[in-house]
Amino acid sequence: MIIDVPDLRFPEFSGEWVETELQDIVPNICSGKDRISNSGEVALYGSTGVIGRTNSASYKENIVLVARVGANAGQMQIGNAPCGVTDNTLVIDAKEWNYYIYYFLQHYNLNRLVFGSGQPLITGGMLKRIKVRYGCKAERNNITRLLCLIDERIATQNKIIEALKLLRDAISDAMFCSPKQSAPRKRIKGFYTDWQKVHLNDICSRVTRKNTNGRCYSVLTIAAQYGLVSQLEFFNKSVASENLEGYYLLQKGDFAYNKSYSSEYTCGAVKRLDRYEEGVLSPLYICFRPDPSKVDSDYLAYYFESKKWHREIMDISVEGARNHGLLNISVIDYFNTIHRIPNIEEQRAIAKVIKTIIHKMSSEQTILDCYVKQRTFLLQQMFI
Repeated sequence: MIIDVPDLRFPEFSGEWVETELQDIVPNICSGKDRISNSGEVALYGSTGVIGRTNSASYKENIVLVARVGANAGQMQIGNAPCGVTDNTLVIDAKEWNYYIYYFLQHYNLNRLVFGSGQPLITGGMLKRIKVRYGCKAERNNITRLLCLIDERIATQNKIIEALKLLRDAISDAMFCSPKQSAPRKRIKGFYTDWQKVHLNDICSRVTRKNTNGRCYSVLTIAAQYGLVSQLEFFNKSVASENLEGYYLLQKGDFAYNKSYSSEYTCGAVKRLDRYEEGVLSPLYICFRPDPSKVDSDYLAYYFESKKWHREIMDISVEGARNHGLLNISVIDYFNTIHRIPNIEEQRAIAKVIKTIIHKMSSEQTILDCYVKQRTFLLQQMFI
């Protein structure tokens, strides 16, 4: 069937595109059959990516893989080397068409075909009936080459950001110290004195101001990536109680400790309010504000992203006394935790080093976001 053309094309191409069902291009779309092997030689793909190894390479490289069942149903990936595939993943092997089909199906959005709430599912029969639209071979190749280049740049950008995160973590680990150490492993030139042992309540004061008279309606939560963030912004809804009078009113620069633990934050998370001038937070959180004459706020924020304070939390959190993901820590015990800090000048110097890396990470993240937006735009405009 002859159809119209996309909104965005390479200038050397003209003429209308063709429409046909996917099964006319690749009639055999089925699920894999491979199983995990402890002594396997090639990667084994499941619905979430590489999940292990298998003995035989049932498929060649650059096949299109579609998660068939489960939470990831409809999501795609490219098997970029000879591999095995499990039975919860559909295989599309359209030879030289593979990358074009991969990008076209992203434009098409397979999520709209997924059905079932308890166990979401997409079938090979559904994929076969999808109408694929395309131009001549040269135009298809140009489209896939451009999108592959952008994907390669996105992958490189992600590696840059991940390397900066590792650098930040390594520097934090070396430049902060635990209470049992008198000084960290690495010092900034010019600083030599031992660090001072303090309790948290020596350098911070607890924040207990209440949200009286409905002063603020911006309910906050702690998110690993974003810190203290609005529930509406993070969840697209508020999960707080209707009466916010008993909530703590936080102002910009206040800290909050969330006693909920996770694989990423095994001793809970401490975050500073940076994004807004004020917000309200559940009284389940422990809130405090640093004394600027004793501790630099940036230094403290970066310190709590390290693991140097975890031992103190583990010592006061009795094993087995955890309830529904919350650490059993009292307010008094928390403010009595011991920490090591240098003088204020060294604090600021350490914070400056880490802040430089974080600013670089932010710049690289902005570049990544631009590539992702560009990719989305091209998927929308170069296909029909």
